[in-house]
Amino acid sequence: MPAESTLMDNVKSEIAATAARMVVEEGLEYGPAKRRAVRQLGLPARTALPDNDAVEDSVREYIELFCADTQPAELEALRRLAVTWMERLAMFRPYLGGAVWHGTATRLSDIYLQLFCDDPKSAEIALIEHQVDYEARTVTGFNGELVEALSLSSLSPELGEPIGVHLLIYDHDDVRGALRPDAKGRVPRGDINAVRAMLGQ
Repeated sequence: MPAESTLMDNVKSEIAATAARMVVEEGLEYGPAKRRAVRQLGLPARTALPDNDAVEDSVREYIELFCADTQPAELEALRRLAVTWMERLAMFRPYLGGAVWHGTATRLSDIYLQLFCDDPKSAEIALIEHQVDYEARTVTGFNGELVEALSLSSLSPELGEPIGVHLLIYDHDDVRGALRPDAKGRVPRGDINAVRAMLGQ
Protein backbone atom coordinates (compact mmCIF):
# COMPACT_ATOMS: atom_id res chain seq x y z
CA MET A 1 0.00 0.00 0.00
CA PRO A 2 2.95 2.46 -0.05
CA ALA A 3 1.79 4.16 -3.27
CA GLU A 4 -1.69 4.74 -1.84
CA SER A 5 -0.18 6.06 1.38
CA THR A 6 2.06 8.47 -0.56
CA LEU A 7 -0.94 9.67 -2.58
CA MET A 8 -2.88 10.33 0.62
CA ASP A 9 0.06 12.27 2.06
CA ASN A 10 0.30 14.34 -1.14
CA VAL A 11 -3.43 15.12 -1.03
CA LYS A 12 -3.17 16.16 2.64
CA SER A 13 -0.20 18.39 1.80
CA GLU A 14 -2.17 20.02 -1.01
CA ILE A 15 -5.16 20.60 1.28
CA ALA A 16 -2.85 22.08 3.96
CA ALA A 17 -1.19 24.44 1.45
CA THR A 18 -4.53 25.59 0.02
CA ALA A 19 -6.02 26.04 3.50
CA ALA A 20 -2.93 27.99 4.61
CA ARG A 21 -3.43 30.51 1.81
CA MET A 22 -7.04 31.06 2.96
CA VAL A 23 -5.93 31.41 6.60
CA VAL A 24 -3.38 34.10 5.72
CA GLU A 25 -5.25 35.95 2.94
CA GLU A 26 -8.81 35.74 4.29
CA GLY A 27 -8.34 35.25 8.04
CA LEU A 28 -10.22 31.94 8.05
CA GLU A 29 -9.92 29.57 11.01
CA TYR A 30 -8.17 26.25 10.32
CA GLY A 31 -11.31 24.07 10.32
CA PRO A 32 -13.35 26.08 7.78
CA ALA A 33 -10.21 26.63 5.67
CA LYS A 34 -9.55 22.89 5.43
CA ARG A 35 -13.15 22.15 4.46
CA ARG A 36 -13.19 24.91 1.84
CA ALA A 37 -9.84 23.71 0.47
CA VAL A 38 -11.35 20.24 -0.09
CA ARG A 39 -14.20 21.79 -2.09
CA GLN A 40 -11.88 24.11 -4.02
CA LEU A 41 -9.61 21.21 -4.98
CA GLY A 42 -12.64 19.20 -6.17
CA LEU A 43 -12.01 16.39 -3.69
CA PRO A 44 -14.67 14.11 -2.18
CA ALA A 45 -16.30 15.55 0.94
CA ARG A 46 -15.01 12.63 3.05
CA THR A 47 -11.37 13.16 2.07
CA ALA A 48 -9.03 12.74 5.07
CA LEU A 49 -7.93 16.16 6.31
CA PRO A 50 -4.46 17.22 7.46
CA ASP A 51 -4.15 17.96 11.17
CA ASN A 52 -3.83 21.52 12.46
CA ASP A 53 -0.07 21.16 12.96
CA ALA A 54 0.34 20.46 9.23
CA VAL A 55 -1.77 23.51 8.37
CA GLU A 56 0.24 25.65 10.79
CA ASP A 57 3.49 24.50 9.13
CA SER A 58 2.04 25.49 5.74
CA VAL A 59 0.92 28.86 7.16
CA ARG A 60 4.48 29.54 8.33
CA GLU A 61 5.84 28.63 4.87
CA TYR A 62 3.26 30.87 3.16
CA ILE A 63 4.06 33.82 5.43
CA GLU A 64 7.79 33.34 4.82
CA LEU A 65 7.25 33.33 1.06
CA PHE A 66 4.64 36.04 0.62
CA CYS A 67 4.33 38.16 3.78
CA ALA A 68 7.83 38.32 5.26
CA ASP A 69 7.97 42.11 4.88
CA THR A 70 4.59 42.90 6.52
CA GLN A 71 3.74 40.08 8.93
CA PRO A 72 6.21 40.79 11.78
CA ALA A 73 4.85 44.33 12.33
CA GLU A 74 1.24 43.09 12.11
CA LEU A 75 1.97 40.34 14.64
CA GLU A 76 3.58 42.84 17.02
CA ALA A 77 0.54 45.14 16.76
CA LEU A 78 -1.79 42.24 17.61
CA ARG A 79 0.36 41.23 20.58
CA ARG A 80 0.31 44.83 21.85
CA LEU A 81 -3.49 44.87 21.60
CA ALA A 82 -3.61 41.50 23.39
CA VAL A 83 -1.52 42.95 26.24
CA THR A 84 -3.94 45.90 26.50
CA TRP A 85 -6.85 43.51 27.02
CA MET A 86 -4.84 41.26 29.34
CA GLU A 87 -4.14 44.31 31.52
CA ARG A 88 -7.83 45.23 31.54
CA LEU A 89 -8.82 41.67 32.42
CA ALA A 90 -5.92 40.93 34.80
CA MET A 91 -8.27 39.83 37.62
CA PHE A 92 -9.39 36.88 35.44
CA ARG A 93 -5.84 35.45 34.92
CA PRO A 94 -5.80 35.87 31.13
CA TYR A 95 -3.67 33.70 28.86
CA LEU A 96 -3.04 34.35 25.16
CA GLY A 97 -3.35 31.41 22.75
CA GLY A 98 -3.81 30.80 19.03
CA ALA A 99 -1.96 32.36 16.11
CA VAL A 100 -1.08 35.58 17.97
CA TRP A 101 0.71 33.54 20.63
CA HIS A 102 2.35 31.08 18.21
CA GLY A 103 3.53 33.83 15.85
CA THR A 104 1.55 32.99 12.70
CA ALA A 105 -0.97 35.84 12.98
CA THR A 106 -1.50 38.59 10.39
CA ARG A 107 -3.74 41.69 10.48
CA LEU A 108 -6.69 39.42 9.54
CA SER A 109 -6.23 37.18 12.60
CA ASP A 110 -8.34 37.42 15.73
CA ILE A 111 -7.00 37.46 19.29
CA TYR A 112 -7.94 34.55 21.58
CA LEU A 113 -7.66 35.06 25.34
CA GLN A 114 -8.49 32.33 27.84
CA LEU A 115 -9.81 33.63 31.17
CA PHE A 116 -9.74 31.47 34.30
CA CYS A 117 -12.52 32.71 36.57
CA ASP A 118 -13.75 31.75 40.03
CA ASP A 119 -17.23 32.78 38.85
CA PRO A 120 -17.94 32.15 35.13
CA LYS A 121 -20.28 35.16 34.96
CA SER A 122 -17.79 37.63 36.48
CA ALA A 123 -16.01 38.43 33.20
CA GLU A 124 -19.32 39.10 31.47
CA ILE A 125 -20.40 41.39 34.32
CA ALA A 126 -17.09 43.29 34.04
CA LEU A 127 -17.67 43.91 30.31
CA ILE A 128 -21.21 45.15 31.01
CA GLU A 129 -19.97 47.47 33.77
CA HIS A 130 -17.39 48.96 31.39
CA GLN A 131 -20.04 49.28 28.63
CA VAL A 132 -18.15 46.98 26.25
CA ASP A 133 -20.34 45.61 23.44
CA TYR A 134 -19.88 41.86 23.07
CA GLU A 135 -21.59 38.78 21.73
CA ALA A 136 -21.85 35.62 23.83
CA ARG A 137 -21.61 32.25 22.11
CA THR A 138 -20.50 28.69 22.80
CA VAL A 139 -17.30 27.27 21.29
CA THR A 140 -15.16 24.14 21.68
CA GLY A 141 -12.49 24.66 24.33
CA PHE A 142 -8.97 23.25 24.57
CA ASN A 143 -10.21 20.10 26.38
CA GLY A 144 -12.78 19.44 23.66
CA GLU A 145 -15.64 20.57 25.89
CA LEU A 146 -18.01 23.44 25.18
CA VAL A 147 -17.10 26.75 26.81
CA GLU A 148 -18.63 30.22 26.73
CA ALA A 149 -16.90 32.81 24.55
CA LEU A 150 -17.44 36.55 24.74
CA SER A 151 -16.55 38.11 21.36
CA LEU A 152 -15.88 41.81 20.91
CA SER A 153 -14.23 44.20 18.47
CA SER A 154 -11.28 46.39 19.45
CA LEU A 155 -9.43 49.01 17.43
CA SER A 156 -5.71 48.39 16.91
CA PRO A 157 -3.97 51.80 16.92
CA GLU A 158 -1.03 50.54 14.84
CA LEU A 159 -3.14 48.71 12.26
CA GLY A 160 -5.86 51.36 12.22
CA GLU A 161 -8.65 48.80 12.04
CA PRO A 162 -10.88 46.78 14.39
CA ILE A 163 -9.67 43.35 15.50
CA GLY A 164 -11.82 40.52 16.83
CA VAL A 165 -11.03 39.67 20.45
CA HIS A 166 -12.50 36.44 21.85
CA LEU A 167 -12.58 35.76 25.60
CA LEU A 168 -12.98 32.05 26.36
CA ILE A 169 -14.27 31.46 29.88
CA TYR A 170 -12.85 28.59 31.95
CA ASP A 171 -13.04 27.55 35.60
CA HIS A 172 -10.15 28.71 37.74
CA ASP A 173 -8.90 25.11 38.20
CA ASP A 174 -8.64 24.50 34.43
CA VAL A 175 -5.44 26.58 34.30
CA ARG A 176 -3.31 23.54 35.20
CA GLY A 177 -4.40 21.59 32.12
CA ALA A 178 -4.07 24.72 29.97
CA LEU A 179 -0.29 24.73 30.24
CA ARG A 180 0.44 21.14 29.17
CA PRO A 181 2.81 21.13 26.15
CA ASP A 182 1.15 20.60 22.77
CA ALA A 183 2.01 17.96 20.14
CA LYS A 184 5.12 19.95 19.17
CA GLY A 185 6.28 20.23 22.77
CA ARG A 186 5.44 23.95 22.96
CA VAL A 187 3.61 25.80 25.71
CA PRO A 188 0.19 26.30 24.04
CA ARG A 189 -0.53 29.70 25.65
CA GLY A 190 1.15 32.34 27.76
CA ASP A 191 0.38 34.86 30.50
CA ILE A 192 0.90 38.60 30.26
CA ASN A 193 4.54 38.41 31.35
CA ALA A 194 5.30 35.90 28.59
CA VAL A 195 3.63 38.12 25.96
CA ARG A 196 5.47 41.20 27.23
CA ALA A 197 8.75 39.27 26.96
CA MET A 198 7.95 38.53 23.29
CA LEU A 199 7.51 42.27 22.79
CA GLY A 200 10.74 43.06 24.60
CA GLN A 201 8.84 44.96 27.32
